[in-house]
Amino acid sequence: MIGRLAGRVEYRAEDHVLIDVRGVGYVVHCSERTLGALPAPGEATALWTDLLVREDLLQLYGFLTLGEREWHRLLMRVQGVGAKASLAILGALGADGVSRAVALGDWSAIRAAKGIGPKTAQRVVNELKDKAPGVMALDHAGAPSPEPASEGAADAPAAPGPAVPRPAVPPAEVPARAEALSALANLGYAPGEAAAAVAEALDAAPEADTAALIRDALRRLAPKG
Repeated sequence: MIGRLAGRVEYRAEDHVLIDVRGVGYVVHCSERTLGALPAPGEATALWTDLLVREDLLQLYGFLTLGEREWHRLLMRVQGVGAKASLAILGALGADGVSRAVALGDWSAIRAAKGIGPKTAQRVVNELKDKAPGVMALDHAGAPSPEPASEGAADAPAAPGPAVPRPAVPPAEVPARAEALSALANLGYAPGEAAAAVAEALDAAPEADTAALIRDALRRLAPKG
């Protein structure tokens, strides 16, 4: 299993990039969002990867963050969502956008991705809602470092170069989100309802610290009336 590549960008195409790792070129398929965040040809980069293995196909998919890769794997489990559809969803929304859409049950946001119909969008939300808290709790604010790493064909060191641009996630959001989800779980709230409340609270106040996030989420979880 190839889980990570670190090397130099040789070229970028419409749906994939070629990364040279110690003289071996890996073709890695990516979403438009990921391709747009990669550095120019000749510069160092690194991607988390997922390998699709079929009788007639070996194909690598690349992601800037672990959260993005985890959503790709989960989306691929939904009936009617293949690799192309998964990348379309991630390209349109990003990992954080998918987390919030699924947690909030907002299937219309999923439908905004190219080629995704209403039935498929509803299946994504219905089948993955309980998975959202786990992905949301991942520390996926940063990308894998392009600096030299341990030896290995897929994890070979690359010469220092510009870091891969980070997704636009407020710096305090990821740890606060993970801590809030953990706190709500400890209070006995179901993962799905906790994730939805935290997502709503973050939409209202993206820069909220952990304490403020927990308070707002608890307010949203309180019985109405």
